[in-house]
Amino acid sequence: MTRPRPLRCLAAVALFAVALIATSAAAQASFRLTHTIDRGTQPQVVVSGRVFNDARADALEVYITAEALDASGKVIASGVSYVGAVASGASTAFLVKVPSARSAASFRVLVTSYRFGFAIQS
Repeated sequence: MTRPRPLRCLAAVALFAVALIATSAAAQASFRLTHTIDRGTQPQVVVSGRVFNDARADALEVYITAEALDASGKVIASGVSYVGAVASGASTAFLVKVPSARSAASFRVLVTSYRFGFAIQS
């Protein structure tokens, strides 16, 4: 006995959704970050470091966000920086300026936006 067609389509869509979610979760784990904090004498804090791409594909249009946290972990300021492309297996330097963050207890640095593809090399 064969299944009705709507059930087959629903099963295919569910399988695709599960595969997409699993791929997205794996992609999040493809980045490693190192960073240092320079409080300096300016009102802004400079967060500099490197983003490492451990994925098998190039990461394009990469953005880094640095968040200044108070003692309770609440975000009190943030800054965003465009990194550009990070080749597969490589790393790229970044620098983020976080305004009015000199009193922050700690900082959190994240890759907040990217897409995977293949960068064109000239």
